[in-house]
Amino acid sequence: MPLVLHLLRLAVFAQGTSEFMLSGLLPDIARDLHISVSAAGSLTSAFAVGMVIGAPLMAMLSMRWSRRRALLTFLVTFLLVHVVGALTTHYAVLLATRVLAALANAGFLAVALTTAAAMVPPDAKGRATSVLLGGTTLACVAGVPAGALLGELWGWRSAFWAVALVSLPAVLAILRSVPDGRAAHSADRGPGARGELCALRSPRLVVIMLLGALVNGATFCTFTYLAPLVTGVTGFGAGWVPAVLALFGLGSFVGVSCAGRLADTRPVPLLVSGGAALLLGWTVLALTAGSPVAALVLIFVQGALSFAVGATLVSQVLYAATGAPTLGGGFATAALNVGAATGPWCGGAAITAGLGYRSPLWVSALLTALALVLAGVAHGARRRRAKAGEGPEERRTMRLSDGP
Repeated sequence: MPLVLHLLRLAVFAQGTSEFMLSGLLPDIARDLHISVSAAGSLTSAFAVGMVIGAPLMAMLSMRWSRRRALLTFLVTFLLVHVVGALTTHYAVLLATRVLAALANAGFLAVALTTAAAMVPPDAKGRATSVLLGGTTLACVAGVPAGALLGELWGWRSAFWAVALVSLPAVLAILRSVPDGRAAHSADRGPGARGELCALRSPRLVVIMLLGALVNGATFCTFTYLAPLVTGVTGFGAGWVPAVLALFGLGSFVGVSCAGRLADTRPVPLLVSGGAALLLGWTVLALTAGSPVAALVLIFVQGALSFAVGATLVSQVLYAATGAPTLGGGFATAALNVGAATGPWCGGAAITAGLGYRSPLWVSALLTALALVLAGVAHGARRRRAKAGEGPEERRTMRLSDGP
């Protein structure tokens, strides 16, 4: 993989850290800005909404730019709003920076995915995707705990300064290594926004993105409530929570790394076996969450499986979206963030209903089961259309889409 991809991963690492680090900084922010903890919590919600809305919108905005200009614009914007956030003493300004940071993050990731796919051989999109998404998993392993530690030592503003600082090497890498020519997806060379939107209506693409939303929803449904699960059900003390979160993140990094080697050559077996293993794992974890050993093992395993399947689905969007080289990455990013937003909401609703701290695990199992059912129905429908003689193009695409 080109070195620039690993430096782009550093930017994704900074952005993932920014997205998740507020969970350990909210009390400090609330005290410093003289607001309630719930008001501080809305900073996280604002970021999530910005990610969902921003991915396709920012991707469309960048269609007339070169990839280098788009990446630089989004990353420099992301860096600068963190500087403003670190300096401000006003809650409204901080809230606005979170929305802007999310929009820039979403745009950067959408363009970075298509850039990564364009910088590698046509059959290496899965490996390129795994390199980029590895930045998000590393954020869970190292970035979030480091942000919490910085906040404890020097206040929450230091974490914002750190995110801005970590983004700088990626800015330099983009300036040096990403071509400055017009993007291959620009309006005068590609189908344009309307043509790409039409291409994204492909049933295969819709199904893959729905699967991504369901799998990511299951992932973050449990990840969001791991702390009360391990303290209230497993019996660990509060001091174990960072270690458990890091264990899940370590598993996710392993999963993304392994998926990169298989997503290009054996995507269907990976998705089928990984999806079935995910369902089994969520179910077994729900039943055995009271056992410390079983919980620790399964938290690692589920982190690995979740991100292996999720990264493979993203790479399949890039393979399938040949008619939408720009918006494919944007809509894939939006689908993942729809799951990241709705999954925790579903888990929280189950807890609020009095079903206990194991209930998010059962919700994760249900979301994964729905994904498997959807994949099975889509697979059957494609088989029937192929047998009905829908044409050579339909049969040709069966090679990579035999599952979803």
